[in-house]
Amino acid sequence: MATDVWVLCEHAGGRLRKIAHELLGKARELAGRLGGRAAAVALGEGSGALAEEAGTHGADVLYALDSPALSSYTTDSYVAALAPLLQRERPFLLLVGSTALGRDLAPRLAARLRAGIVTDCTSVELQEGRVVVTRPVMTRKAIARVAFRGEGPKIAVVLPNVLQPAPPVPGARAEVVAVPVDAAPSRTRLVGIEAVARETVSLTEADVIVSGGRGMRGPEHFTMLEELAALLGGAVGSSRPPVDSGWVPHDYEIGQTGKTVNPLLYIACGISGAPQHLAGMSGSRYIVAINKDPQAPIFGVASYGIVGDVFEIVPLLIDEVRRVKGARRDPA
Repeated sequence: MATDVWVLCEHAGGRLRKIAHELLGKARELAGRLGGRAAAVALGEGSGALAEEAGTHGADVLYALDSPALSSYTTDSYVAALAPLLQRERPFLLLVGSTALGRDLAPRLAARLRAGIVTDCTSVELQEGRVVVTRPVMTRKAIARVAFRGEGPKIAVVLPNVLQPAPPVPGARAEVVAVPVDAAPSRTRLVGIEAVARETVSLTEADVIVSGGRGMRGPEHFTMLEELAALLGGAVGSSRPPVDSGWVPHDYEIGQTGKTVNPLLYIACGISGAPQHLAGMSGSRYIVAINKDPQAPIFGVASYGIVGDVFEIVPLLIDEVRRVKGARRDPA
């Protein structure tokens, strides 16, 4: 039986993304129980240079598909490069991050390999030799436990911020296995990449999110949410109404038709808590809700609720965070 656990490692700017650290820690744990190796697989030009970082975070080996043809993601090119490698090496399990890339690539890869696949996993465990995962269902009203059957290939697509990265091991370095890549024709062509200048941290990877809803009354009031988020080292999001009203760009949206997030802290400002929004954020570790309506559904999932005017409370929070941070810098 195969015993290696693989991680598809996304990277940018010569560094692994945070989700890769989280998945490598889980791969290290599972491979240790199976008696196998934790393996990272990275695609794109210069991917072999990630060996030290991958090793530090738990990888025994790095499969590097180092090719200019893979520097920009397209579904066809990544599947054509990965599928033969997975068919040849036959790992026990492949872990993929539930990111824009992972959610696009993993189902196509599963179809090509005839692999079992579970998406939006919040945990991945071994039970009596089988992989058992949990995932939210029914817009996060329930949690399903799903087990993979048989000995075939398995793919688990894991939500960001739900697994703890393993403690780094300084000086560790993964063995690099260079994988030759045959350029395959792609039906899509990348014509350009437009960066979102507003993001200092990705919503899906943020530990703190300050989010606004219809109660913010207009786009000009999102500036105070940006100020609070910046002080907390977080990102700004929104429910659907501000997006539909043109107050904020579509990439702010959190919910069933937007992004799914799992931060440590989610501050909901003027958000009533429609089921569609709760589906995207109710997995947050701690939820602080600020709403003047004491019957707002958001309070049903909140760890802490503040009934009051968001335009009075958020400035007070900003002042208090500044005071605390200033006290930490100046202990005298």
